[in-house]
Amino acid sequence: MSRPEIPTLFVHWEGFLNWLLDRTEKFPKRLRFTLTSRIDNLALDIYTRVVEARYRRDRIAVLERLNLDLELLRLLLRLAHDRRVLDPRAFAHACQAIDTAGRMVGGWLRQQKG
Repeated sequence: MSRPEIPTLFVHWEGFLNWLLDRTEKFPKRLRFTLTSRIDNLALDIYTRVVEARYRRDRIAVLERLNLDLELLRLLLRLAHDRRVLDPRAFAHACQAIDTAGRMVGGWLRQQKG
């Protein structure tokens, strides 16, 4: 039995998620149960939604939710940057990775709608 092809978005997000979890692990304890847990949980939700979108017949709703989650994650990371727990270089890397994922989701969404 052959394995289904792993989508590029999944591979991209998995790499980013590993990078992100390494960063949030170093956030101060005072933020661990607020900002850190929100960022980690949202990033993990995105990871599971990518898998869900891969296997659902009606992908449009899941892909639209993915777009919203990516934007929410970007806002939370901006807050972490503003609070100086995420350095400017790491913030720029995160924004670039989220933008890349957003472009992939957008392309997938256009393909599903068209």
